[in-house]
Amino acid sequence: MQACSVGLIGYGLAGKVFHAPLIAAAASSGLRLARISSSSADADEVRRSYPGVVLDAGPQAMLADPHIGLIVVATPNASHYALARAALEAGKHVVIDKPFVVSSEQGEALVALANGKGLLLSAFHNRRWDNDFLTLRNCIESGRLGQVHSYFAHFDRYAPQVKTRWKEEQQPGAGILWDLGSHLIDQALQLFGMPRAVTADLSVQRAGALVEDYFHLTMDYGHCKAVLRAGMQVCAPGPRYEVHGTQGSFSKYGIDGQETALKHGARPGDKGWGGDEGAHYATVTVMAAGVPVAERLPTLAGSYESYYAGMGRAINAGLPVPVAAADALNVVRVIEAAQASHRERRTVDFPL
Repeated sequence: MQACSVGLIGYGLAGKVFHAPLIAAAASSGLRLARISSSSADADEVRRSYPGVVLDAGPQAMLADPHIGLIVVATPNASHYALARAALEAGKHVVIDKPFVVSSEQGEALVALANGKGLLLSAFHNRRWDNDFLTLRNCIESGRLGQVHSYFAHFDRYAPQVKTRWKEEQQPGAGILWDLGSHLIDQALQLFGMPRAVTADLSVQRAGALVEDYFHLTMDYGHCKAVLRAGMQVCAPGPRYEVHGTQGSFSKYGIDGQETALKHGARPGDKGWGGDEGAHYATVTVMAAGVPVAERLPTLAGSYESYYAGMGRAINAGLPVPVAAADALNVVRVIEAAQASHRERRTVDFPL
């Protein structure tokens, strides 16, 4: 199998912590990190971490390189559309870091362009492979909870000081709904599909914040409501997931540790990769002879590496991409509906 050479645009948090190491880990799936484009990357650090990879100051060289088959866009959200469009027009397959793009119109245009050129287009929604979400999804699909009627998912952090970074500035795609919200929305869509209505409240809680840093979003499915929440001033987070069904309940604290592990230099395949502490195992409670019985549910291993392994198979074996562009576009549509709900103080319906 001939490896597909990959060009990575952007070497900030997303590019350096997530994409570069995970692409490098996908060599056995037919991907090879060949070029990195960044105006601020430390050239010596790149050479040490990825020997043989070419470092460019801008994306033009990799877009013109006939050996590059896949372009990964890991830049600030507002730049995703233009860079992805340029890559598709250059005949490259494209991966865009979540949340894909900053409007549904942009997403629709990219999907049409990729389809017209017969190219692959995908979004990096890596938290489908969080260990806690994999465990929850497996539990729901097993039927142990019965029909789910109440779903609560939180993504809380304690970061009271506003940082100087694009995510905290007034620009398209900034703010917590686009950042952390895109993960929670994508997970809910994977479990339940598109909602029939969305109601949202967004707010600015921290002194000096310029964009929303808290949201409370309800996705209404008729038989079930999915309530998603994230904030940046939560000292003691509650359950990451709390899910109730007709036959049982699921509750889990803690958060997947793969991001932290990557930041500290760990890589897929290292001892303990994707694992969880026993203290954070989920609790599943079901009724037995009229009495609630609780048991601890060991956490399935997380696997962020599965994303690029899937992209390798899609490029080299013609299999579906691990995250369909249509799925990513639906996340953007829900975000737009949430923004409209907050702005207009109403529930926004989706066509059935």
